[in-house]
Amino acid sequence: MIGPEDIDAVSDVLRSGHLAQGARVEEFEAAVAGFLTRRGGVATSSGTGALHLALLTLDIGPGDEVLLPSYTCVALLHAVRYVGATPRLVDIAAGEYGMCPHEARRRMTPRTRAIIVPHMFGMPADLDALGGLGLPLIEDCAQTLGATYRGRTVGSAGTITVCSFYATKVITTGEGGMLLADSEVVLRRARDLRDYDGRGALPTRFNYKMTDFQAALGLSQLKRLGEFIARRRALAARYAASFREYSLILPADAPERTHIFYRYVIGVDDAPRLAGALRDRGVECKTPVPRPLHRYLGEEGFSHTEAVTARALSIPLYPSLTDQDAERLLLEVTDALARREDRRRLVSSLSS
Repeated sequence: MIGPEDIDAVSDVLRSGHLAQGARVEEFEAAVAGFLTRRGGVATSSGTGALHLALLTLDIGPGDEVLLPSYTCVALLHAVRYVGATPRLVDIAAGEYGMCPHEARRRMTPRTRAIIVPHMFGMPADLDALGGLGLPLIEDCAQTLGATYRGRTVGSAGTITVCSFYATKVITTGEGGMLLADSEVVLRRARDLRDYDGRGALPTRFNYKMTDFQAALGLSQLKRLGEFIARRRALAARYAASFREYSLILPADAPERTHIFYRYVIGVDDAPRLAGALRDRGVECKTPVPRPLHRYLGEEGFSHTEAVTARALSIPLYPSLTDQDAERLLLEVTDALARREDRRRLVSSLSS
């Protein structure tokens, strides 16, 4: 949600004439690190770039394996491939969208060097169980900035945290990301890999820098993060109250985990048909992960991932959605759901 204060913040930088990486980037790094209670941050041009640097700072490369869930964005797979490592895909837990700790342990081998844990749709993963696997944990907070786990801010527990500030994320810089850590060695190496000019030696480095006007937008957005999350949770509560009477699987807060509802994902056994009916009504609902990673790699055996891929449907929810628009959306969705259940009852009566 872009407001006038965001425009003013970016305009100030544009008027200053200093557009590239500079003081605003450093300020943004410190602000996000402070929010996540990390020692420091390294702003990047994308979340994928931050994840690439995270793997490099852990010296992960050819011959190494990295655990990651199949049910996630393909960017994670790309980052693992960038460093020449082998992805070890893991099924999600039953009844959740996050990685299954028991399955992760089963998939480990002596070559497994790290685990990437995305917190899906705004719900924290099971950090205690995943952290107990004994591997360096890379928390992917692209969808959970501001969520909490056992009273701690998500992103404060892993060896390294990565964030994305893409246009549709919880806060935005248009494009952009950040690596955060408590280890000064990790932070120093990440900066060295990102800041490639004026060096005495010439190992491979990367053009992953963020601009000052992006950082200014991020700083302005970060100040309103609490407002954004409160609005998301209020809309989610309103949706839940409207959908509760229908045959759906609704998102829910798990014990000691705070969901920020980056996406409002329902489970429905005829998701494509419902999505089509809603599209005809002007409500664009999408499958949040249209193709899980194991399908790209030709792997089998991911039963929970396959099940949620078939039934998951994301209902529009974002902070700038007005009460009036939310009410219209709910009217269309609930009417479509009621008609769906009427058809089911009719078919059931005709077949009995």
